[in-house]
Amino acid sequence: MEKKNIDWANLGFGYQETDKRFVANYKDGAWDEGALVSDATIAINECAGVFQYAQTCFEGLKAYTTQDGRIVTFRPDLNAQRMEDSCKRLEMPVFPKERFVQAVIDTVAANEAYVPPYGSGATLYIRPYMFGSSPVIGVKPADDYQFRIFTTPVGPYFKGGVKPLTIKVSDFDRAAPHGTGHIKAGLNYAMSLHAIITAHNEGYDENMYLDAATRTNVEETGGANFLFVTKDNKVVTPKSDSILPSITRRSLMVVAKEYLGLEVEERVVPFEEIKDFAECGLCGTAAVISPVGKVVDHGKEIVFPSGMNEMGPITKKLYDTLTGIQMGRIEAPEGWIQVIK
Repeated sequence: MEKKNIDWANLGFGYQETDKRFVANYKDGAWDEGALVSDATIAINECAGVFQYAQTCFEGLKAYTTQDGRIVTFRPDLNAQRMEDSCKRLEMPVFPKERFVQAVIDTVAANEAYVPPYGSGATLYIRPYMFGSSPVIGVKPADDYQFRIFTTPVGPYFKGGVKPLTIKVSDFDRAAPHGTGHIKAGLNYAMSLHAIITAHNEGYDENMYLDAATRTNVEETGGANFLFVTKDNKVVTPKSDSILPSITRRSLMVVAKEYLGLEVEERVVPFEEIKDFAECGLCGTAAVISPVGKVVDHGKEIVFPSGMNEMGPITKKLYDTLTGIQMGRIEAPEGWIQVIK
């Protein structure tokens, strides 16, 4: 298929409408067959559950053109499982995992002309999401739901290369113990907007959230998990029931152990330990790893030995290996790569 006439090298990380999106509706206790449609507009009642009580969740993943010309996506089965977990917590119907993966495949295939070419630095971002569509005025779950997937071509998250971030220890709490921090609910992101705008206005790139109960342990940022490297090259990630289980972070831990031969730990990370780490990064779909150069705790600066100019050496190896797997330059573990075309 002929590609769209898009300046791939200069794409930003924003929304651009593509030709097709997948839509399925849940009504009378069952999902319909779903279909690919051309219309990007959603028409639902003004009293829909999504508007009144934020009953919505979403996922994010990407499709790539690999070195050998295939179009693939990365571990969509884990996105399907995470959305199932989100739906159960929000009293929403589960869209079956097998159907989720197939809908991703079908939607990407239908928008093949928008999948950026290999080497362009761009990818096709995939956004599955679900929301309560029927009217709800009493505080309760909606009866009807809609599951949708749209795609949009996006450029690299970092224009002009990767520059280590400066982040602040937030005075806000991201998620309460026994709350919804472990699922990808829209409401989690709504409450983070004030905190991230505040950080940006103060000159910081992101927030470091501590646990809400004791404010002594590192949790995550508004949209990514932390990854630390010790001075003896051990890879450490924080463990908490209120952290979203990042698919990128979980994959990086496998890469660290199985591909790079490093020791890995998922454990509680006291904030007091931050000063002792050699490297720090944020893990997520958009950038894979965003290096952190400095953490500022109410005026007190902690600068990692890896510095403010480039990724640390272990972080760089992790980034290069995982992106190599995603782009087909390095053999992937079984089941990690879903071939679309």
